[in-house]
Amino acid sequence: MAFLDSENRNFLRAISALAVSNPFLPERKSLEEQALGPHYVPTQRVWSLRGDPAAPDQNLQRIVVKLEGVIKTLRARMDRAPRPGTADLELYEDGVFFLLYHRHAADFASLMNAGARGEGVPARGHAEFQRELHTLKPDDVDFPRGYAPAHMFAFFFQLQRAFVNIFEHIVGGSLPAARLRAAVWQSVFTHQPRRYLDGLYPRMRDFTTLISGPSGSGKELVARAVGLSQYIPLDAKTGRFVVHPATSFHAVNLSALSPTLIESELFGHCRGAFTGAVRDRVGWLEEAGRHGSVFLDEIGELDLALQVKLLRVLQTRVFQRLGETEPRTFEGKLIVATNRHLPTAIDEGGFREDLYYRMCSDIITTPSLAEQLADSPDELRPMLLFIIRNILGGRGEADTARVEQVGDEVEGWIHERLGRAYPWPGNFRELEQCVRNVLIRRDYVPRPTRAPTSTTPALEETWRAIQQGTLSADELLTFYCTLQFARSGSYVETAQQVGLDRRTVKRHVDNALLQRLRASSG
Repeated sequence: MAFLDSENRNFLRAISALAVSNPFLPERKSLEEQALGPHYVPTQRVWSLRGDPAAPDQNLQRIVVKLEGVIKTLRARMDRAPRPGTADLELYEDGVFFLLYHRHAADFASLMNAGARGEGVPARGHAEFQRELHTLKPDDVDFPRGYAPAHMFAFFFQLQRAFVNIFEHIVGGSLPAARLRAAVWQSVFTHQPRRYLDGLYPRMRDFTTLISGPSGSGKELVARAVGLSQYIPLDAKTGRFVVHPATSFHAVNLSALSPTLIESELFGHCRGAFTGAVRDRVGWLEEAGRHGSVFLDEIGELDLALQVKLLRVLQTRVFQRLGETEPRTFEGKLIVATNRHLPTAIDEGGFREDLYYRMCSDIITTPSLAEQLADSPDELRPMLLFIIRNILGGRGEADTARVEQVGDEVEGWIHERLGRAYPWPGNFRELEQCVRNVLIRRDYVPRPTRAPTSTTPALEETWRAIQQGTLSADELLTFYCTLQFARSGSYVETAQQVGLDRRTVKRHVDNALLQRLRASSG
């Protein structure tokens, strides 16, 4: 008898692909359907946290139950000749690790809150993980991929942290929100998780992540999801992870500090370096260590002199504290965010081009709330319920009913007073404050906004292109549709204004140009 018949081989192939798939992309559902066949249960189009607590994934539960039986059968078969070939053994190895991850999912979840913040996390469950792996792999058989148990346990802990950080903090069931979650997952594991797992994982700190998007669209949440989801090795001798995940993320809001304070925060200083420096201070670049990350918000506001110093850090990984000459090394990962269109800032002389090219190896763009609601208008209610639940707290049946009641009240007020086409220029942050205002006084007054004027760089560039005859009709249509959408925030309203079909308008709205227009409008 062959080690794998066609049915089990196809099942394990689906498991192998599922194990390294992006959980926030539609391909995950296709692979689940491939694994379960007629037993697959259709679910929502994207995997997202909605207003109510998330229910267990039925398809995943069924896959794990089926996999338990397949692995048990194949393990017994491995004690008899003939032994599996390399290709079948790889599929078996992938199935074993997929099964062990889900067997220990509760362990990985509990590890996220375990241990004191000043020390590494005790790797509870690791010993049992090793024992189970030993029972599923004969002593005289070497798995082709050859992953060490401690490495896989650390990787699985990282998977759990990444999924929770992305799933619970980037909400919304629209396709733009789904694409954002998928992009963050890729930022952590790349689009080739096997390559990452085989050896790229310790080098991810060399890739700076640049997060762009309008103000209030969740850039810091994205930064936290990336920063708190980095790989943390497990010391097999001590049975602990080398650092605590909660201490690995350090955020600095550049727009809130003077250049001197920014320099001190980043690089540190020695006693007497400037007035008020009464003791030595370790900067965040040094504090981050090998497994930490530093998040610089509003990078577009950074002083040009400090841009030069930051560029040197990214080029050489070397810096000095203020007031001393001893070289120190930045070993962590840098994450930056901006609501400015940096290429325009470069053209205007406000941002260094060489620094930009040191930061753009990994770019994530956060969609506006208007874009999400234009794709899925019904997503307003789940977002409202998410905000209300965070404000009111509680998870019981009575709490859920109370949240729903408040949700009805707030949603009704928004539709009546602001209208369904309201563009939410302040994005998710504005929606949250709107909810709080309606809760307190049943009223909310939006901040007056300015429409883009003819003095904005984007309009000036387009007008010059029209005069020079270098703009195609398609490019002109793209600009006009994007300009009108920037003003209205509604695909339907834009379609009425320009006299086109809504789908045509949506196809011609350019996200990069949209950000520039909104940034120019203040």
